Amino acid sequence: MFSENIYVNTNFKNKFDSSDIDTDSWPDPQKNRSQKSCHKFSKVLFTSLIIYFLLLTILFSSALITLFINYSQLLEEKTVIKELNYTELECTKWDSLLEDKVWSCCPKDWKPFGSHCYFTSTDLVAPWNESVENCYQMGAHLVVIHSQEEQDFITGILNTRDAYFIGLSDPGHQQWQWVDQTPYNDKATFWHTGELSNDNEQCAIINHRWSTGWGWSDIPCSDEQNSVCQMKKIYL
Repeated sequence: MFSENIYVNTNFKNKFDSSDIDTDSWPDPQKNRSQKSCHKFSKVLFTSLIIYFLLLTILFSSALITLFINYSQLLEEKTVIKELNYTELECTKWDSLLEDKVWSCCPKDWKPFGSHCYFTSTDLVAPWNESVENCYQMGAHLVVIHSQEEQDFITGILNTRDAYFIGLSDPGHQQWQWVDQTPYNDKATFWHTGELSNDNEQCAIINHRWSTGWGWSDIPCSDEQNSVCQMKKIYL
């Protein structure tokens, strides 16, 4: 009976000391800390990469926008010159608020004044409508006059023996209109004395009278005259 008890106790001890317990499943504090650190580093790295790529995208987009704007301006300038068929420009340097625009230009044989260029046609006499089209083909319109200074400049480049259509017409009932749709101001006009007396004369010319000098006259639009074209200066 005594020996049997010893056997039982010994067997119980052996079972308790056995290597069946899996110690690998116990949490390792050092290992957990390493995993957390690695995970945190990955998040920081991932966030940094996202920010980096966002900044690159913004910079790239800004560069593209700037390039597109500059290219569009250059293309517009080249298109204007190409469409107008001007192979030669006469330019003068000017004080510009726009740093990239330092030259004001007019096509060769055009006269500069203020912010516009002026061209007098002396070898092509035509009715008013055809004169409008001729100016349009050059990227311009028949001259529009709003001041004494402009009137004086234009008359200074004209021949006193000729008459020239200007961009003023009457669709009816003395409702005079400029071709560029700017308002007609009857207080800033230069009609010869006695003009605007015939409702059938619906187009305006600028001409010289020996008794009174330069002024405007209304004539039939079907009359053939010289003309004065006007366009905005080209800035480069």
